[in-house]
Amino acid sequence: MEIKLKLGYRDEWQVFCCPEESRIEDIYKHFKDEIPYSIFAANVNNEYKDLNHKIKDGDEVILLDIRTQAANYVYQYSLTLLLLRAVDEVWGRKSEIVIQNSLNKGLYIEVEKKHGLSDDDVANLDAKMRELVEKDLPIDLEIVSRNEAMRILSEEGMEEKKRLLREELELKFVRFYTLDGYRDFFYSLMVPSTGYLKFFELRKYRKGMLMRFPHQTMPDKIPEFKEENQLYRTFSEQKIWDSLLGIHYVSDLNEKIENSEYMDLMLLSEALHEKKISQIADDIKKQKKRIVLIAGPSSSGKTTFARRLCIQLRVNGLSPLYMGTDDYFVERADTPLDEYGEPDFESLRSLDINLFNSDMNGLLRGEEVDLPTFDFMTGTKIFGKRKTSVDHDQPIVIEGIHALNDELTPFIPQEQKYKIYISPLTQLNIDPHNRVPTTDERMLRRMVRDSQFRGHDAKSTIANWHKVRAAEDRNIFPYTDEANVLFNSYHVYEIAVLKKYAKPLLEKITPEDDEYAEARRLLKFLEFFREIDNDDVIVNNSIIREFIGGSIFVD
Repeated sequence: MEIKLKLGYRDEWQVFCCPEESRIEDIYKHFKDEIPYSIFAANVNNEYKDLNHKIKDGDEVILLDIRTQAANYVYQYSLTLLLLRAVDEVWGRKSEIVIQNSLNKGLYIEVEKKHGLSDDDVANLDAKMRELVEKDLPIDLEIVSRNEAMRILSEEGMEEKKRLLREELELKFVRFYTLDGYRDFFYSLMVPSTGYLKFFELRKYRKGMLMRFPHQTMPDKIPEFKEENQLYRTFSEQKIWDSLLGIHYVSDLNEKIENSEYMDLMLLSEALHEKKISQIADDIKKQKKRIVLIAGPSSSGKTTFARRLCIQLRVNGLSPLYMGTDDYFVERADTPLDEYGEPDFESLRSLDINLFNSDMNGLLRGEEVDLPTFDFMTGTKIFGKRKTSVDHDQPIVIEGIHALNDELTPFIPQEQKYKIYISPLTQLNIDPHNRVPTTDERMLRRMVRDSQFRGHDAKSTIANWHKVRAAEDRNIFPYTDEANVLFNSYHVYEIAVLKKYAKPLLEKITPEDDEYAEARRLLKFLEFFREIDNDDVIVNNSIIREFIGGSIFVD
């Protein structure tokens, strides 16, 4: 039979003849020497499939390595299953493992173990995982009815997963994976066997451990370990907040929605945000900082946060000037090009660094400065419209993707700067072993905002997401720990709100569209969340309003 085949997501199509009943893994093995990185999943006729999937005549198959988000998740969840099997054998079933959040190019994992966790414990666990990889044991899929899943979870003593399925009636079938006698529920696809999981690092870290694996930018290497103190502290703070809110897993949120208790949850979550913003404003005044720099990845809520921070600074008796860096773009003809030969507006080189520093230092000296306004239609800066000055002790609040990078402000004294990193950092888990990825939450935010305010459909949001992520990896994430403080813009209830807006957008994507596979993955993910229909109680200065509409800060 004949299929159309791409060996990588951006490769050219080729026609390939293969025997009947061939699996995707058979195709991968045939071309293995021609492919630079390991393949973990495939896109077949615009649907994600595991490598055990049998192909049919006329299928269109794209092999996916870890550089794609879908294959990246397959690797992460397969590695999690490997870890759980090793824990079961080395420490026993009474050891509780909770996948907490992404950290340091990996996953931070909490361990409830009878006698605590030592370096030797982690080393023994690492050795067992590598032994299982060396044996190349099969990972078997079993799809069962919801009722059968409830029976299995009762049998296995997995009460939180059972609770989730009991409440979530949309789930008709459940995926169980078995590795060497250990069986568990995961909503992701898995690799066919443990031999695929060669790259990982397990290390003792703080109160738990880190399971690290290749990043999408380096598919066959474990990234260099770098401390991320700000992220760790922020996730720890969010865990405390979630306890105050009474939310640990999606089932807790679903219960509050079902019982109409989510309004108090929204108000309390907003109050926690406001308290944190107030504390940051107090710190800026105490340290007498003049240049407040705010950066974060796409859909973090930077604009709303900056406006609310300015209000809290005014409460402290200050009169901040708020501005962005977009008005300092170089002339359109001077814009650098990206790897695709297109204008790279997210490159630091797309900004007029010298003019920006000159203007900021002029403001710090109390001079009147003619700030530019960038005309995006003509691609040029216009002067004479914003002649501005600030008092000698007043802060300038600046929002921009490069704000944490000192190369943006090389001529501004360090002692004048106060850096803030903002991002929605998801602490909520579906259950102890299935987490809610922050990048999915951000993409849902952006998708809804694109539709509401920018005239873009969900297809274009998904299609451009890999470029957004690549730019963030270059321009934002390397500077996270440069920040004085990290603000988590996430609300524990927000996916239940976004679902109302995002679901119909995703359902418009058809099987003929290249983005269909990713749309289906997100729709399956949203099935775990009950929907909040009434979002009127969300205050008009909330960060969520920046995406769903009704914000007093965003047009």
